[in-house]
This record gives sequence, structure tokens and C-alpha cells, in this order.
Amino acid sequence: MKVAWQGVYPAVTTKFTNDDKLDLKMFETNIQAQLAAGVDGIILGGTLGEASALLEDEKDTLVSATVDMVAGKVPVIMNIAEQTTKAAIIAAEKAKKNGASGLMMLPPMRYKADDHETVTYYKAVANSTDLPIMVYNNPVDYKIEVTLDMFEQLAECDNIQSVKESTRDISNITRMINRFGDRFKILSGVDTLALESLFMGANGWVAGLVCAFPKETVAIYRLQKAGRHEEALKIYRWFLPLLELDINPKLVQNIKLAEVATGIGTENVRAPRLALSGAERKHVLQIIETGIKTRPELPDYLNL
Repeated sequence: MKVAWQGVYPAVTTKFTNDDKLDLKMFETNIQAQLAAGVDGIILGGTLGEASALLEDEKDTLVSATVDMVAGKVPVIMNIAEQTTKAAIIAAEKAKKNGASGLMMLPPMRYKADDHETVTYYKAVANSTDLPIMVYNNPVDYKIEVTLDMFEQLAECDNIQSVKESTRDISNITRMINRFGDRFKILSGVDTLALESLFMGANGWVAGLVCAFPKETVAIYRLQKAGRHEEALKIYRWFLPLLELDINPKLVQNIKLAEVATGIGTENVRAPRLALSGAERKHVLQIIETGIKTRPELPDYLNL
């Protein structure tokens, strides 16, 4: 299935049962809520998906099961976060075999590769597959920045098509557009900068709080793209305290707690992560409860 790299792409959480197995029933409940809200793709195995805690067979199951669940409505994207080029190439092969339509790729994990090593890593994987690739550029959390000069080299690979822009520097969107035009699609990867990024020309939004609030997220995107900026901004201002739950070391626990509150998830996380407790839990619940109580009425955003 062709990947347009525009619109809202939820980086979905992975659901677990109380005995720490994949909870595909609740996972499908969430996926169907995303589809009903009008999302444009599904991303598996990102930070929110607890990728580092998933077993290899679980990743295979998630991809194939999600492909079945979406039934061709939207593309399924698998994240690659590996320590070696060899493992990344194998992961790309498995993602395609299991039905993924595209890949999101982090730079090499653990080892802080230099620019040349990072470019070589991306090119090796890109040249090993025909799946389209979105570069995940997040130097704040993963310590390697994919610079504009590096993108110049990556542009040689036709299937490196987009970037999840998570540098936290809004002006980087303008730099990308000034240098490359529309060669790379740009998707905001930071919830609290998403609308600002769309105003600056980003094509889409890889979203986190969409996991709990899919309709509001898609409404913001579609209203902005339709030129109804004030309506988008009003919803975004309501959303911001919730979006800030995504820029936190415990974003997985925060967002899963929000999914419970909206009825499309469970709180179960995989150790060493633990569910929130005490004052921390009370604080997050207060933000979620306030958001739900003041939830805005949405226009008919699906028919703009």
C-alpha cells in the first residue's frame, strides 16, 4: 500500500494483558477508534510502543495483526530501532514479510555513530528494501542529529521519503523546505509543537496523545489544512496540557492512563516500566480529568 506521508500517524501504544502478554483485543479496540477518527496511517514499535521491551515474535505478531485490523484502509508503518546495520536490515525484511507498507527508522542505537556512519547505516537499509522510509530525527532523546548535509546524501535513496521532525527546532522545517523543496515530506514528531509545525509547512503529525484522543488530533490537522486556523487553534489550546504528557520520561505510562480514561486502552506496561503511583499518578489523572471535563465539541472535520 502506498504511503503518502501526510496527515495524522498515531505512534500507537502496545497493549498488554495483566499477565504480560500481547492484548490484541484491546489493541484492536484502539486501532478501530483511530480509523473511525480518520487517521492516515498507523506506526508500530516506536517509543510509545515500548519497542525496546518487545520480543521479536511479538513484533512480528503486532505487524501482521495490525495489517489485518486496518484491512487496507491505511498503511502500517513499523519502526526500526536497532544496534547494528545487520539487525536493521533483517528487521526491514521481516516488516515487509509481515505486511508493513513502510518503515520509520532511528539512527543506530546505543553507539553514537558519527555523520558518515549514520548516513551509511540509513543507506544500507534503504538499499536492502523497497519499502519507503521515514527518518526519525530526534537528537534530544537519541543523541544523533540527522543534519541537512546528511539529508543531502540520503536523498540519493529514492525510498528515503520523509522525516519525523523531532529536533524541537521549528525553524528546521523551513530549512528543510528551503533546501529540498518537497523532496522530503515532513511530519512533526513532538505533540506540543505540532500545530506550529503545520503552520510552518509540515505535511503531517506523528502523534502521541492521539492514542487517547484520536478525534481531537485529526480535527486539529484537518481544520488547519482547510485554512480554518482559529478553530484548530482553539482545540489545540484546550489540548496542550494533555499534549505535555507526551514530553516526559514516563510518556508511555501517562498516555496509557489517558487511554484508560477514554475507554480505549489499559494501564498495563512492561517492566522495568511500572504504572504510575502516588502523587505522580494523582497529578497526571488531574490533567486527564480536567481535559475530559472540558472536551470541546468538534465540527464535522471529516467532511471539510
